[in-house]
Amino acid sequence: MGYENLIYKICPAAEWRAAQAEGAFRGSFIDLKDGYIHFSTQAQAGETLAKHFRGQDDLVLIEVASAPLGEALKWEPSRGGNLFPHLYTPLPVAAALSVTPLIMAADGSHEMPDLTGRSES
Repeated sequence: MGYENLIYKICPAAEWRAAQAEGAFRGSFIDLKDGYIHFSTQAQAGETLAKHFRGQDDLVLIEVASAPLGEALKWEPSRGGNLFPHLYTPLPVAAALSVTPLIMAADGSHEMPDLTGRSES
């Protein structure tokens, strides 16, 4: 099955800044509780943002190439039976290809950046 090369993590900007200081992102509260870092594909990221982060300000979208994560990245069924990428090790901050601030609207929703046309080179 052909999975997308790029995966995305949404988290509070403060958590990412702490990870940058440490050199690795160990995960948000839910990640630590579940034992892996939750990621989404390009197609899943917008729904993840709307479902789990509505009303949360100062978020970032972290773009990561999936292939270098190796066997620590597992594709497992989640929402609606879809396969989601789950990382079973801390994410090195150097693995982030980009970090984009997410802007929250007055109604608590966020505008998702245009991810079309992106692919791992």
